[in-house]
Amino acid sequence: MSADHDESRRLLGGYVLGGLDAADTERLDAHLLSCDECRAELDLLAPVPELLRSLENAEPPTVAVGTRPSPARIESLLAKLRTEGVRARRHTLGRRLAAAAAAVLIVAGAAGVIAVWNSEPTPTRPPVAAPSPPLVTAVFEPAAGSGLTGRAMLTGKTWGVSIDLNVSKLPGRGPFVCRVSGADGLVEQAAIWGPTPSGNAHVTGASSIQLRNVHAVAVADRDGRLLGTARLN
Repeated sequence: MSADHDESRRLLGGYVLGGLDAADTERLDAHLLSCDECRAELDLLAPVPELLRSLENAEPPTVAVGTRPSPARIESLLAKLRTEGVRARRHTLGRRLAAAAAAVLIVAGAAGVIAVWNSEPTPTRPPVAAPSPPLVTAVFEPAAGSGLTGRAMLTGKTWGVSIDLNVSKLPGRGPFVCRVSGADGLVEQAAIWGPTPSGNAHVTGASSIQLRNVHAVAVADRDGRLLGTARLN
């Protein structure tokens, strides 16, 4: 914000109470034409003079919570204050502004208390956890003459099944192939990978066959020789 805005904002209290001279009043009038923020603050301060008169008469103010005067009411009030020609000295104005601030805080505090008192707790529902995808683990049985060991972890997906292979003792140079067979006899290639010096591999593959229809997962070598099978059903 500019220095002119800050200075104009400091004058709002005196503006409402009619404590500004003609030059400051005209300058603030011009500022209010283009400043939404100051007009909004002026709207909040408009009831203060009436509250102060009530305080000076030792009568507790009765202010409807949440009530704000209309723009026409604000203009009427300001016009009345200006025509009365009220001119307070600076220290008197400061005292009245302090009282005005206290009155505004009292009204705002009362509004907050009433709002809390009248509000009813909104029932909340516990968060619903997303269902976990189905997961099946099957252990490989080595084929004759193969030392393959390991397991296949299958996760059901809307589009089919994801397969995580953890296998050891892969013989030969590869490449190696993972195939998925369905209960209806359909066979799909799920993954292919090259040799590893240790003979161990962790490979992720996928198939369009739904998890409920998967019959077995098999691993074969480059020549198509079966190395091991993990059966599900």
